[in-house]
Amino acid sequence: MLVTDTTKTTDTDHPAAPDGEVRALLAVLDGQRRHVLGILDGLDDQALRRPVLPSGWHCLGLVQHLALDVERFWFCAVVAGDEDLIASLPSGDEAWHVAPDTPATDVLAGYRRDTARADAVIAATPADAPLAWWPHDLFSAPHLHTLRDVLLHVITETACHCGHLDAARELIDGRTWLVLT
Repeated sequence: MLVTDTTKTTDTDHPAAPDGEVRALLAVLDGQRRHVLGILDGLDDQALRRPVLPSGWHCLGLVQHLALDVERFWFCAVVAGDEDLIASLPSGDEAWHVAPDTPATDVLAGYRRDTARADAVIAATPADAPLAWWPHDLFSAPHLHTLRDVLLHVITETACHCGHLDAARELIDGRTWLVLT
């Protein structure tokens, strides 16, 4: 059985965060990140790779998507403008596909690493800072303009995917995630 670390993915105190608004948004995002890891706690590699919905995605692919297409993409590429990362961005849905020989622990550790990298960008960026880069080829005209906008977008996307993981987990073994706060 795979045991995941469901403790904080990041330091929610974020002493370097530029202001209380960013700290508050980051605390909400951290809660969603913990949910991602918590709902998967106790699933073995086979269960993490088992597609349970007709679309065929599996939990491990969704976590890798959150790491690469959400945390890394939005914070490191869009907010920070990391040119090496931007040059290496995939053009399709590759993040959803986990190689069969990739251990589940590597994917989960990658998610934790990418959330930590994202947190470093967030801590160094004011809420109203303009974005360093925009993916016009994906979204044409910008619909997000500041770190604040990106944080709200990522909170929403991560929360939505938490719901997907909740449904998948319940279909796998009946476990549900009770959210009290």
